[in-house]
Amino acid sequence: MKAIVYTKYGSADVVQLEEVEKPTPKEGEVLVKVLAASANAYDWAFPERRYIPDPPDGRRAAQPKNTRLGADVAGRVEAVGSNVKQFQAGDEVFGDIGAWGNGAFAEYVCVPERRLR
Repeated sequence: MKAIVYTKYGSADVVQLEEVEKPTPKEGEVLVKVLAASANAYDWAFPERRYIPDPPDGRRAAQPKNTRLGADVAGRVEAVGSNVKQFQAGDEVFGDIGAWGNGAFAEYVCVPERRLR
């Protein structure tokens, strides 16, 4: 599947469209086929390190831990992991997944069910 990712910090030119592995839902997660995602200032702040405080020792991480972008997602449930109670395949959902780790700028994203409505 295709996803928007960044593997280093910098300006907009570090953001790339790449082929990545399609995620599989784990316990309590929902696999969403992304139908819409919004781009906002929150998303673009990550590659530029605007939300990442410098550690007390002054050493900055050379590479981001979470390389996916996209906090706001809307789509259709494709599959659910074990113990998911609120959704089933075919349900239309939306949510803010920024606090969970982003990833809406992709064809699919796995999200904890509590992050979706």
